[in-house]
Amino acid sequence: MTQLALVIDLNVCVGCHACVTSCKEWNTSGWAGPLVDQNPYEGSPTGTFFNRVQTFEIGTFPNTETLHFPKSCLHCEEPPCVPVCPTGASYKRADNGVVLVDYDKCIGCKYCSWACPYGARELDAQQQVMKKCTLCIDRITDAKLSERDRKPSCVLACPASARLFGDVHDPDSEVSIAIRERGGYQLMPEWGTQPSNHYLPRQKMRLHIDPEELTRVDNPLRREDLTDYTGEETLDDVAW
Repeated sequence: MTQLALVIDLNVCVGCHACVTSCKEWNTSGWAGPLVDQNPYEGSPTGTFFNRVQTFEIGTFPNTETLHFPKSCLHCEEPPCVPVCPTGASYKRADNGVVLVDYDKCIGCKYCSWACPYGARELDAQQQVMKKCTLCIDRITDAKLSERDRKPSCVLACPASARLFGDVHDPDSEVSIAIRERGGYQLMPEWGTQPSNHYLPRQKMRLHIDPEELTRVDNPLRREDLTDYTGEETLDDVAW
């Protein structure tokens, strides 16, 4: 069976959020829309997003590094969100393995979000139904689009090509080769959900830092070594 999925290269992702904004733009006006933003900018923001980028700082200064971690629905092969749905709104397509929500059947009970160990589902405050990444199902199944364009919008938007898309069950696909050759891994496999999306690990890099480089010479907060005024004329005394 075909299993479409994303493979995300954590060594390349720069945290630019192009995937987040392109996902929002496409899906709010597409099959899965609208994606509400009632109060997106204040202290308690609300809004529906299919894809989010979490940023972490690893290590202790000065030996630190920044990790950008994109996360969305992982389209599990054994999705726990499907069997708990009391109305059958959550389902997994047999032809491509994409996990979807039938909005006409969803009653917004949130059982699926409680069952999902990845926090990938969100309740749309306007429609009161559960929403999640669809892998842009309306794009990837549109035969009128070219082969290049039949990909999720986040994949097409990524400027660093950190996101790959394809069939992880096809051993010769780009995603399968990347997983096999670069040590791709699943997120929290101990839950037994068999996530289809995989991550390519960061390459460990060591940066030699000279202790003298940790203090900026031009630091504006550095206290100047003031000397006693001698009475001699300086540039500060000259009227230009």
